[in-house]
This record gives sequence, structure tokens and C-alpha cells, in this order.
Amino acid sequence: MFTKKRKLGRTIDGIKVGEKVELSKKIEDKDILLYLGFTDDANPIYIQHDYASRTPYQKPIVPHIMIHGFVSSAISMYLPGPGSSILKMNLSYPKPLYHYGTLHLQLEVGSVDTKKHTATILVTGKDEYGDEILTGEMEVCPPYPWKPMTYDAGNFENF
Repeated sequence: MFTKKRKLGRTIDGIKVGEKVELSKKIEDKDILLYLGFTDDANPIYIQHDYASRTPYQKPIVPHIMIHGFVSSAISMYLPGPGSSILKMNLSYPKPLYHYGTLHLQLEVGSVDTKKHTATILVTGKDEYGDEILTGEMEVCPPYPWKPMTYDAGNFENF
């Protein structure tokens, strides 16, 4: 596993303003249960129908940090891709995403700063009805190109 050279996402010079990625994810019970089990978050607004029915939400909602996890995953997997990291985020959640809902994410490159080695990714999330449930931006550090570990690039490169 550690001996195989992994494919990286696009480096800073390969990212262009206006590039987009669109993804959809249907939220199932298993997703919410895995999140709640992993985080030990027992907020009743996420899992108790009787409690949620007495709130303005009327039914359980998907945890916001779980939605953020899908955004983070999209950055790590697609734009800019493997090897990138999130430096800063500013996200708002104007409406909730409900259980069994579908999250439609759109990520778009808003700006690229080659001197700082960063890209700003604009994020929009909508539910299956087209209602905006997420908006914001993330400052991302795209992957750096592979560098050999020795002067002789053919030997021991990343082991």
C-alpha cells in the first residue's frame, strides 16, 4: 500500500478559473448512522423524529458537518484532487438538508494565486427540490508535484 506511487490531482499550474465539478449524493440512513457512531453526536435534531417534529424543521436534518465532509471529499477527490488540502473555509447553511434527501454539489474555481499556491473554490449545494442548502468558498492548497527523495530520481523515489 505504501510502496505504490499514488496519482495526484492537478497542480497549481493546471487549474483554471471557471472549472466546475458537479456531484450528487443521496443521504441514506447508513450514512447518518455511520457519522453519528463515529462522532458520538447524539443531537436529537439528527435522529429523533418525535423531537424534530416539534421544531421548525418538522423532521430530522442531516448534520451540517456531515455535509461539509462531502464537500471536503469532493475537493480531495476531484477539484483539485488527491494531494490537496483545505486551508480556510467560509460556509453557510441557509436551509437544512433532510434525511433521505439528495445533495447536489457544485464546486467552481473562483480564483488561482500561483504565488501563494492557493485556489479559491466556490461551493454551492442544493437539495432535490433546487433549494440552496449550502453556499460559500474554500481556500485550497493544490497538490505539489512529486519530488524525488534522492538525487538519482530513478532509485528510492518515494520508496
